[in-house]
Amino acid sequence: MTVLSTKPTTAWAEVDENGRLILPPEVARRYGLNPGSKVRLDEDHNIVRMHRPVTHLTKIYIEPTVACNLDCITCFRNAWDQPIGRMTDETFESIFNGLKQMDPIPDVYFGGIGEPLFHKKTVEWIRRVKELGVKVELITNGTILTEKKCRELIDAGLDILWVSLDGATPEGFADVRLGAELPLIIDNLKRLFKMRGPGHFPKPEIGVAFVAMKRNINDLPKIIKMGHTFGARYYSVSNVQPATPEMQEDRLYTRTMRNIAYMPSPMLPKLSLPKIDFDEDTQAALIEAFNSGCNVSFAGNNWGGANDVCNFVESGTMSIAWTGEVSPCWPLMHTHMSYLHGKPRLSKKHIIGNVRESSLEEIWLNPEYVAYRERLHNFIFAPCTFCGGCDLSEENEEDCLGNDIAPVCGGCLWAQGIIQCP
Repeated sequence: MTVLSTKPTTAWAEVDENGRLILPPEVARRYGLNPGSKVRLDEDHNIVRMHRPVTHLTKIYIEPTVACNLDCITCFRNAWDQPIGRMTDETFESIFNGLKQMDPIPDVYFGGIGEPLFHKKTVEWIRRVKELGVKVELITNGTILTEKKCRELIDAGLDILWVSLDGATPEGFADVRLGAELPLIIDNLKRLFKMRGPGHFPKPEIGVAFVAMKRNINDLPKIIKMGHTFGARYYSVSNVQPATPEMQEDRLYTRTMRNIAYMPSPMLPKLSLPKIDFDEDTQAALIEAFNSGCNVSFAGNNWGGANDVCNFVESGTMSIAWTGEVSPCWPLMHTHMSYLHGKPRLSKKHIIGNVRESSLEEIWLNPEYVAYRERLHNFIFAPCTFCGGCDLSEENEEDCLGNDIAPVCGGCLWAQGIIQCP
């Protein structure tokens, strides 16, 4: 049985008489460092960062359905022409059998475009996956978290429940998540909070997913305070990816897109900031310092983060749509429209297998898929995110560097740390 823990750990490696670095066996196993694994190393000042091997699968996103009871302005469904459907029992059984065959078994996250709890089998599937001894997460809009549903999720052993909250007032919330009622959702979460078992770490833990826009960014501090009332332990903030022309005006990363080309860069001066109060005395000065054209670190950690990094590959994940089709990442599960630099961009889905035809391990270790992940590891794509954008940037089929093996990922905002999934 896998022991779940969110507590950071410290491990020690040692160098043997031949100059080889020997890692503790439990660390090597946790990160998929098997004999023959290729590991990328990044050096920076006094640290060496070791990346997870691309052969290590740690997490699977499962999309029970693309159906939903809401009509949110941030959803890709506002700009696509895709069928609405639900995962069949046969498809899930293929996934479940594949999970049982893997060692170690990856964690599972139930979520996709639709509302997972809109599928009547999702809770049962959570229970069955939990019996395998892995961590299981679920994201929901919170509208159908009835008392019965809360009890079922608790009894199923769900580890983390993520709820999407994009407004701190009923009016502001309804402005984004059309058809939802904020007081109802908060009441549902408070009830779940009280129904959980005793102890310091009751399950499921509660996380809040917030999509930041001009219309709601001032609600973020209020959302965090609101989260204290129902015991939220995690907050995941993402920018919006405009699915319609109108949504472009709500972006909060126009200047950020221009700065991606320069930050972080070894050519820029480095600014190291200490831990410091962010209040009315320091706010203006710190904002100006952050936008000064320097590489900024905060208490020893790079504030700008990394560019051109596929976090789905770095984290060892893959995504399974309700059809059983497997994609490298959540954004590539469905063909959808978005907007980049004021121009429409069609992202076509990319399928690398189907769980009803091949096992999870066969799909994951397929040589072509491994080579694709290695390609993403190096991220040698055209700089579409901060370039003005040529005609080639309007689709993810090819780019100006000669990459013509779809998909090309130079226009991916996830890879620039602008959009993120919980």
